[in-house]
Order: sequence, then structure tokens, then C-alpha cells
Amino acid sequence: MFTATDHALMARALRLAERGAYTTKPNPMVGCVIAHGDEVVGEGWHQRAGEPHAEVFALQAAGERARGATAYVTLEPCAHHGRTPPCCDALIAAGVTRVVAAMRDPFAQVDGAGFERLRAAGVTVAHGLMEADARRLNRGYLSRLERGRPWVRVKLATSLDGRTALANKDSKWISGEASRRDVMHWRARASAILTGAGTVLADDPRLTVRLDDDTPFVPPMRVVLDPGLATVARDHVRAGDAPTLYFHAPDAKPPRGFAASHAVAPMRNGQLDLAAVLKRLADLGVNEVQVEAGATLAGALLRDGLVDEVLLYMAPLLLGAEARPLFDGLHIDDMTQRFELRLVETRMLGDDLRLLLQPGLAS
Repeated sequence: MFTATDHALMARALRLAERGAYTTKPNPMVGCVIAHGDEVVGEGWHQRAGEPHAEVFALQAAGERARGATAYVTLEPCAHHGRTPPCCDALIAAGVTRVVAAMRDPFAQVDGAGFERLRAAGVTVAHGLMEADARRLNRGYLSRLERGRPWVRVKLATSLDGRTALANKDSKWISGEASRRDVMHWRARASAILTGAGTVLADDPRLTVRLDDDTPFVPPMRVVLDPGLATVARDHVRAGDAPTLYFHAPDAKPPRGFAASHAVAPMRNGQLDLAAVLKRLADLGVNEVQVEAGATLAGALLRDGLVDEVLLYMAPLLLGAEARPLFDGLHIDDMTQRFELRLVETRMLGDDLRLLLQPGLAS
């Protein structure tokens, strides 16, 4: 059904789409290539929410040469008026005769309507090419639409003996400078950085993105889970341009003059209901959450089945048996209760080893 040229040009469109990783949220990353055979006449990617979509940039680059061409897009072209006009109409008006899409867009106002409009106008439509790659690229966007919660990535730095902090909660610095720079790029692609009250009280973190270059990014929201609002005196997490949102228990009262955004979350077993928190974040348009917290919150998320990815930086040092573990509260009594992780990727960063893992059966 699909030729080698189709595969090559869709791969090119996916690479283009990834350029929007830091700036398109809450929209998906989308790339588009317009070609006659293997000759590319225009290409583009969605650069920022509220601005033109990938197809528009590609059509502008192609000009009159779009007529009779094939458009390769990583996501179904939109068929509705949002902050920009429908891309379907632009492709039809430009005279594109074939559209190859990696996948259907599950967004309710699109979800097949884009393909239907193109076919009604006589455009040949095929989809499903490199769909797994397209889904991986937009895993946060798809998680929000299909599961009603963001994609959750837990970032941890550990010693060789699996410890994340000393018993007194001191954790600066376990990982090296190269790892800390790498974390900033993962933060930049996240829609929100989530932490707990214990981390704020212990570290007073800023949780901001600090890149070494001028790469544009949309600052992720900082989210603090603080049932009793015990951390409001720690103001680093509210400093700067990034927004901050506190989740607290129904009976907690914000102090007079507290101007930060805050929301009530239901309680479950004496703690904030983590699933309810994630649902609220999805309602706010959050695609990816990066969790930077201690063992208690990390363990609670894993125990509740709410972790999609673990970003683990392993440093060549030992902290001893009294230090804090990676995940607390798992209560594993026999091997049948163990949590298995699948290794997705490894990379050396200075002296540290970065592991990307996903819950599930190890391969």
C-alpha cells in the first residue's frame, strides 16, 4: 500500500514535527511534507499553539507546485475552525491530490472528519503509515484525549545502590552537570512539572526551565501537591514567569493575601486523590507531566498505576542503606507482587547513565 518513498517522506515529516516539542502544547506536534514523487516542493511544522498549522507552512513553501502533489502529514488534517482555519480546506484549495497521514486525530472536532472532507473533494486519502512513531511523538496529547489524563513521566536521580537522597533528605547533587542539563530539555517539553509538599519544604526548588541556548519554549506549569498548604511560605516555586498551581485538601484554607492559583482535590486514604489531580490537569490542557518529587509521591503514583515512564539518572556513587529509596510504600512481600519495567533507551551523560523505562513486562 505504501512505497519506500512514502516511508521516507513520512519519516521526514515526523522529524519536522519534533521541532515543535517545546512550543506547541497543548496542541500536538505535526509535520508536513509536500512532494511530487520523491521531489520535495514544500515542508513545514506546527510551531506554536494559535499560529498556522504544519500544512499551511508547507503549502506556503510549495506555492503553485502544490497542485497535483502528495501531502504527507503526521496527523489527520483539521476540519474545524479553531484559532486557525481548517487545514483540509487549504489542502483542497491548493490542488493537492493525495494525502498520506500517519494517524487519525482523536480530537472530537476532527476524528475522521478531516479525511471525510478531503475524500468528498476528490482527494485520495491513506492513513496508518508509521502510526506507532506518530503516536510515540504525541503520547501526551493522545493520553489526554484518549485516557483523560496526561502522560506521566517520573524523573529520578539515583546512586548505584538505588538511593535518591540521604536520610536527612539531602539530595544535592547526586547526578552530574551533564544530567542536570539534560533534565532541562525534558522539562521544556513537559506541560507541567509536579512535586509534593515534602520536596518543596526540603529543597525550596524553582522547577523552571534553564536552557543553555536561545531555544524557544513554553514554560511548563509548576504543580504542588500540598494537602494542608504547608509550603506557601516557600516562594521559589512561584518565582519567575512560569505559572504555579497548588492542589490542597477541601478543608485547607489559603492564607489571607495568598494570590497563587490553587484548587481543591478530593482526598483518598488520607492523601490527595492522584487520579483526580491528573484528570484536572488534563482538563486544563496538560499533555505531559514530569514528576520531580521524593520517594513517597513517586511510589504512590507507581502503586496507583499512574506512571507511564521513568527517567532515571544513575550516578557512580553509593549512599548507603539508610538513604532514601527510589519508590516508597510499594509493600512488596513476594516476587509475584514485583513491579517490572521495560528498558526503552540508555544513554551516557558524562559519568552518569540515563535510563528510560516504562512499566510493563521486561523484554
